Amino acid sequence: MTQSGAQARRVTIDDVARHAGVSRQTVSRALNDKGEIGDATKQRVLDSAQELGYRPSRFARGLVRQDTTSIGLVIPDLRNPFFTEVAAAALEAARTRGWHVVVYDTADSPDEERGTLEVIGSQVDAVVGYFSRPEDEIDRLVRGVPVVLIGREAPAARFSSIVVDGSEGVERAVGHLVSAGHRRIGMIDHAGRAEPSIRHAWYETALAAHGLEPGPVRRAAQSVAGGERALEELLAEHPDVTAVFTFNDIIAIGALRAGRRLGRRIPQDLAVVGFDGLQLGALVEPALTSVALDAHRLGTLAVEQAARLLTATGPLDPESETVRAELCVRESA
Repeated sequence: MTQSGAQARRVTIDDVARHAGVSRQTVSRALNDKGEIGDATKQRVLDSAQELGYRPSRFARGLVRQDTTSIGLVIPDLRNPFFTEVAAAALEAARTRGWHVVVYDTADSPDEERGTLEVIGSQVDAVVGYFSRPEDEIDRLVRGVPVVLIGREAPAARFSSIVVDGSEGVERAVGHLVSAGHRRIGMIDHAGRAEPSIRHAWYETALAAHGLEPGPVRRAAQSVAGGERALEELLAEHPDVTAVFTFNDIIAIGALRAGRRLGRRIPQDLAVVGFDGLQLGALVEPALTSVALDAHRLGTLAVEQAARLLTATGPLDPESETVRAELCVRESA
């Protein structure tokens, strides 16, 4: 909502009530998912809140001091150093604004993610992070709190996003392997979802661009041990594989360990390329070649996008930023 000749004001619960044609108490019940109202009325209220760009105020409920802004950062697995690097950057960016950040670790579990979303909306002013659940479910669970999605598109006005584009980086990685003489290139994908990852799609597209057929694929837990097991299985069934691209650097480090244990020289007999660009990758032996993302930029952008949503005074269009991955060549390929 806007006011001509003056700065637009924040949409209030009374505005939503007038727009939906209900009482203030009914709006409160609908937004807090209480059972005292009918489904049709509840949906009308939620639709009005979304159309007007209404955000529930934690301050009115006395949950925090009015001069405090809190961001909920949802991370799949803090044991993965990449997500730790993203979180550190978000914390740094929030600190410069005097904001607080509450970090939630969902253990890469859809059920844990849902449980987090059920409680997070009443605890923070905005939510940023990695989510696997459908956008409409996220929107329903956070009950009007602005959301910044990392790694996927923004579908609605209260959502913003940071899109990760690794297609060019993966194509360059495959090109690098091909120029070194590799023709049988396998992949170790992420085992946490039923469907192949977007990184698998980038891998297949890159192979096709260089005239190669898709190689064998194994799936692994996002751990060093998972990478070790997956590489052992892949090479046992496909000993002709001379290079492997992995879903992330943690899996790649496991593949490096398993390859050396199996007597493969790295990179002469087996080239290994990871994804993420962990600082840790420069410390392993041999140093890991990776399709690298700027984790610091991801965390910083997440907070900047949250600030955009929180300072808006009316309806917004979905907005996204794109972070592109770049090939970092080291010793493993």
